[in-house]
Amino acid sequence: MKLTRRRGLIAGFSLVVFVAVAASLAWGQLQRYALEPVAITVEATPITSFDTRDPAQLRFGALMFRGGLALTSKHPAFGGISGLHMEPDGAHFIAVTDRGSWLRGRIVYDSNGKPAGIADAELAPILGADGTPLAAHKWFDSESLAERDGMLYVGIERVEQIVRFNYRRDGLKARGEVMKVPADFKTFTNNKSLECLAVPPHGAPHADELIAVTEESLDADGNLRAFVLKGAATERFSVKRSDEFDVSDCTVLPPGDLLLLERRYSIARGVAMRLRRVPLAAIKEGAVVDGQALIQADLAYQIDNMEGVGIHRTPQGETVLTLVSDDNFAPIQRNLLLQFTLAE
Repeated sequence: MKLTRRRGLIAGFSLVVFVAVAASLAWGQLQRYALEPVAITVEATPITSFDTRDPAQLRFGALMFRGGLALTSKHPAFGGISGLHMEPDGAHFIAVTDRGSWLRGRIVYDSNGKPAGIADAELAPILGADGTPLAAHKWFDSESLAERDGMLYVGIERVEQIVRFNYRRDGLKARGEVMKVPADFKTFTNNKSLECLAVPPHGAPHADELIAVTEESLDADGNLRAFVLKGAATERFSVKRSDEFDVSDCTVLPPGDLLLLERRYSIARGVAMRLRRVPLAAIKEGAVVDGQALIQADLAYQIDNMEGVGIHRTPQGETVLTLVSDDNFAPIQRNLLLQFTLAE
């Protein structure tokens, strides 16, 4: 197939995806969130190659493809995975969905270390301080997730709030505590805000501080507004926006980088995702930070609406990145789980 024709097909498909996403926002309110903690069955179809044109290729930019899964479930609340936290063992995970549910489970690996399935999967409502589901109060657009000392922090778009949960103590029944956020959170662009939360570990720049980067709430120069949340001492900085990419999640890449997961929806150019590393040491009040792209991929690769990224290290010392996608509860999209190893 000629390159121009392939690009045309990708652009055409991206238009369909764009329309589906817009439509999902209209009827997404009808989607059920989990009403109580429930065990579910998740079916997983292995993805053995990332490049659909060259199954033998394993290296992509600075990453090596380990394997992936396409995930489905019959439970109506499964889908819309929008934020991910990997436990240190590299198997157990917890995620949030953009309809207001927790998703918890365990990645099963084959003898070669490739993802082979999902076990022990559970869904549960994300609860407010009163014990009722946040989604019931229209605080449902949970898009970002970070962990600090056993506490989970969830960023909720549209209401522009961050809610804290004592997950280590209470598990999926944890009740949320609304954090105080800067007043200028209310100036974010609607549905373009709290897609990225991260907490650098002990010893890293900005250790134990909560970093937030907006999806596409722009400053006067067209860059992404970002914050280091320290209570009254909040620092404001910007992340350089380039090539029409917007932030969809983040994590910390040891020893000292903020790893940004980015996506692009463009009718003319198609759908794409990118991972970019930004030095934590460059983050200062008023700074505009930028960084190196580790990988960039379009629909010629096994991607979808990539919205979550987590990280762990293997006993052999490898750094593994786990990416998940948000299907928007749309039948033409997929819930993907992809794993890469840092090649450096």
